[in-house]
Amino acid sequence: MARKLLRLLLGAGLLWGGWNFGPGLLKPLLEPLLPPPQQILVLGGDLEREEVGAQLAYRSQLPLIVSSGSNAEYARWLIERNGLDPARVQLDYRASDTLSNFTTLVDELNRKGVRHVLLVTSSDHMERALLVGRVVAGSRGIYLTPVLVPCAKNCQFESRSKVWSDGLRALVWVISGKDLRQQLLAIPARH
Repeated sequence: MARKLLRLLLGAGLLWGGWNFGPGLLKPLLEPLLPPPQQILVLGGDLEREEVGAQLAYRSQLPLIVSSGSNAEYARWLIERNGLDPARVQLDYRASDTLSNFTTLVDELNRKGVRHVLLVTSSDHMERALLVGRVVAGSRGIYLTPVLVPCAKNCQFESRSKVWSDGLRALVWVISGKDLRQQLLAIPARH
């Protein structure tokens, strides 16, 4: 038990250090080594994200995945309106939160050989999404480049505790393959 706790604390420290200092230090070194973007991933939760993702997919001709976005009827209309080939768009409704946006898709992306993904989400959600995504996708050698969707007057920036608790959940998932939240909910109450 003590070893697991030590590994978790060490991982959390590495996560914090990597998040705060890694991207700025490593980006100039990594960019020349990265393949060009190969996939667009839109995190559902806002119709504007899906619109931006569809426009980006049209301009770049990259395949598009929308994770737990709008209903299928609206999504099909958006695909058609933006002139996208439906065969190059995947609507995935398995995710229930930011962590599962990545955990439900990362192994599939890895099997396809995807190494560079454009991540589309709202500017007030990007910090948490990038932390979780870089931990989960990074564990499979997949690099994420953020594409911010402005939220303007509707911005509701997330608390540090929400960002870091999801980052910790992502780290636990990488180490154990299990969601910490699900594990905590499964613990029976003692009387």
